[in-house]
Amino acid sequence: MDKNILFEDIKIKQWIGKQDIAVTEVIADSRKAASGKLFVAVRGVNVDGHTFVPQVIENGVKVVVCEELPANCPADVTFIVVDDSAQALGQLASNWNGRPSEKLKLVGITGTNGKTTTVTLLYQMAQKLGYKAGLLSTVRNIVDRTVYPSTQTTPDPLLLHSLLAQMVEVGCDYCFMEVSSHAAHQRRIAGLKFAGGIFSNLTQDHLDYHKTLAEYLKAKKMFFDGLDKDAFAIVNADDKNGLVMLQNCAAHKYTYALKTMADHNCKIIESGFEGMQLNLDGTDLWTRFVGKFNAYNLTAVYAASLKLGFNRDEVLSVLSNMDFVDGRFQCFRSKSGKTAIVDYAHTPDALENVLQTIIDINDGEHHIITVTGAGGNRDKTKRPIMAAICAKMCDKVVLTSDNPRNEKPEDIIADMRAGVLPPFDKKVLSVVDRTEAIRTACMLAQPGDIILIAGKGHETYQEVNGVKHHFDDREVVAQIFENE
Repeated sequence: MDKNILFEDIKIKQWIGKQDIAVTEVIADSRKAASGKLFVAVRGVNVDGHTFVPQVIENGVKVVVCEELPANCPADVTFIVVDDSAQALGQLASNWNGRPSEKLKLVGITGTNGKTTTVTLLYQMAQKLGYKAGLLSTVRNIVDRTVYPSTQTTPDPLLLHSLLAQMVEVGCDYCFMEVSSHAAHQRRIAGLKFAGGIFSNLTQDHLDYHKTLAEYLKAKKMFFDGLDKDAFAIVNADDKNGLVMLQNCAAHKYTYALKTMADHNCKIIESGFEGMQLNLDGTDLWTRFVGKFNAYNLTAVYAASLKLGFNRDEVLSVLSNMDFVDGRFQCFRSKSGKTAIVDYAHTPDALENVLQTIIDINDGEHHIITVTGAGGNRDKTKRPIMAAICAKMCDKVVLTSDNPRNEKPEDIIADMRAGVLPPFDKKVLSVVDRTEAIRTACMLAQPGDIILIAGKGHETYQEVNGVKHHFDDREVVAQIFENE
């Protein structure tokens, strides 16, 4: 590839070495180093790529992009110095793949909760309206209809731009992607041209990484600050941070809400476990989705669909026939009349939203039993808050393992129990084994009772000591109900 094309839109501070470079691949992983490859030294959270520069040179790399030069600069190696290697990596990945985000309409969704549901429904919307589309989400990545496993909410830049290039190659018109706060902060969305951005909400999460809510908010806002004047920005006006996202944002600004006046308003007319009757901008429709949080998600999908130029009547028709999203308020019924709900809720706000939905529909008629845990090696401050919410809002709580990772499940459960004060502590049980915890909740339930199994949702594994073992809440509860 021509040097001028490869380094287009990258601010270069210093170029040391040959100008006529030959590159066969752009890499940021030192383990992939070989002759012909261009290595980008990125400062990561735990590892600084600059420390591997001597190693990649030894393995044949002749072109290095970095923020600072190594102590020894071999004469046969070209060094390109930039201010921000992570930013440069994104732009290099874009240029290398032919700037694919400029050849389709890319819409990003950020926020604490609702990202996966919103992007998945937008993908479904485009497909049902006859367009080819791509999806980049926590659950899966999809190029038109070809599904690839997902390991991160937002892929690394090299994979991300490669997937976008594949979408362009097969004729996709749109791509809908989750934009995590980590990705924005780590410049993983560098080099992308967004047609639009959506903000769902912001509540406590990822403080193990961002340390404070202010820094978490700042990371989310980076995404909106990067939108250009041709893009659209749609924010939840009911969230106090929604309008903050629009400050200094150059894009066309729009709002949606359930409570306050906005450009697009939704009202829940009726709600049950089978679905909701909604009024969207004056038009009634029935949807199989349940809960206020899903009303917000559907309104965001509706608003974005209109901004993309989709026909309003067709959009409303598709919304009323949307399919469920894996592991998001997914209902199971036992032969005896018990209801189990599997949901990904793993933050205080998400748990409270799901439980409030169940309480509103239940109307005090039956008991609510919740099974929940918290992930290991993640934000510890939310653990006692989550347990306290469950104990306050439920009739019985079973604390158990989530993905303990490299922590002891017993320690995580102890952190959670610390948030439960008398008299609510009498409602709480601890069952470390997650299968047994779900079984215990099902045994405690009577016909008509509701069991919420929270935290893992769509996940098909449980991570213990760095090893992922097959585990699926949906399979477990379905089998228990089948053998009831």
